[in-house]
Formats: sequence, C-alpha cells, structure tokens
Amino acid sequence: MAGRAGKGGKGGAGKSLVRATLAIHEPPIGHSTTPGGLIKNFSFDFNPSQLALSRRARWKTTPTAAVRDGSLPEFMGPEPREMTVEIFLDSSDDPSGNSVLKKVEALFSCCEVTAKSIAAKQPSTPWVVFQWGAFSTARFTAYVSSVDATYSLFGTTGVPIRATCQVNLNEIPSKTPGQNPTSGALTAQRVHRVVAGDSLQSLAWREYGDATAWRAIAEANGIDDPSRLRTGAELVLPAAEEVGGF
Repeated sequence: MAGRAGKGGKGGAGKSLVRATLAIHEPPIGHSTTPGGLIKNFSFDFNPSQLALSRRARWKTTPTAAVRDGSLPEFMGPEPREMTVEIFLDSSDDPSGNSVLKKVEALFSCCEVTAKSIAAKQPSTPWVVFQWGAFSTARFTAYVSSVDATYSLFGTTGVPIRATCQVNLNEIPSKTPGQNPTSGALTAQRVHRVVAGDSLQSLAWREYGDATAWRAIAEANGIDDPSRLRTGAELVLPAAEEVGGF
C-alpha cells in the first residue's frame, strides 16, 4: 500500500514524509474539555492507507395509534464523529526486538482507566488526539472505544514482529457557543446507545465532566435503578445547560 512506503528514512520518502501521530493524554479533571498531561506520543511506523470517518444525526419516531401513516420524526441532535484508522506495525528488520508488542500494548492501554483519574475520583480512559500534518478534517479529541490487533508475523522466539491494528475513535465534543436553550437555538441534547461497561456516572463524566450529573440522565430517561443499564438501550443525554440544577 502506498501509505506504508518509506518507513523512517527508507523507501525514498526520507525525512520529508509527514508522520501520523496519536497523542495519548490523561483525561482532564473537572469540567474541562481540554486533554490533560501527555502520557505518550504514539508514532506510526507507516502512515494509514485509509481512514474511515462517520457522523450521524439522531432522530426519534414514536408510534402513534391514532395516526394512520405514523407520526413525524423528532430530531434529537447530531452525534459526535467517529473514525476508524488502520495502524500497520512492522519490525521485521529487527526480528529479535519487541517494539511491535510494546506498541500494541500502548494502544490497548487506551481502553484502560488511568491511575491519575482514579486518584482524582473521576475514573476515565485516556483522551487521545489523532493528527496527520495539516489534515484537520480528521483531527479531534476522542476516546478509544476499541482496539483490534492481528499479529501476522513472528520472530524465531515467538515474539510478534508484524501486526495490523484497527482503532476506533469517538469524538469528545467540546461545548458549542450559541446553544443556549433560552435563545431559541437547538440545545446540545443527544442520544447515546448503551454499551457494555457503561454506567450513568461514566456517561455523566464523559458528557458533562461531572460524574454527579448522572441524576440528570436518570431523570430524563425515567430510570429508577441506575445500577441496571440494558446494553443497547438508547438514553437521552440532556444538554449541558439543562443539568445545572442536579
């Protein structure tokens, strides 16, 4: 693949080739939407051969028995962007090394809660920023929702020396100015589909930077028992302006 040509100074690209990077940060403390301190700057062995970007608008339709052709859908808000990036790792020129294994472990660590966030009583996985030169279309602050690694070549001792990783990034939206509900503009309310491991506290911290705001989510969705969230259920996440009283 063309995106994999020229590792380091090889392949004719030399030092002029702009490398993609994934900056891994501590999550912020409090209500900030700016990533915390840098944990690791993950450098790509090869630039991605492709990036997949997606964004969705959430609509809700409520069946109404009295309406023959169905009720009008209700716009619930835009969802954050998602990106899937393929990361190709290869150290076949040094078959005795373990750099591929260490880089895969660094990616897996993006799905683990950091010690500092636990100490601050705001448990969270790291926040990351993908950047590739001036390609601002794909640059946004995100969390890593999944990492899939496939090892395809091993050294004589069984250590992997080649791997392909699929990394899924979910945007962490920053506050958008001018979305005051009293001004008549659309609020930043959106819908979240529950996945394994979600809790109201983690959703509240991720959405508002305040884990105690889980009560606002519970109230908006009529949840009596916050400890029981059904995987796949859709939760309405109130706009940040609407949770101030909780």
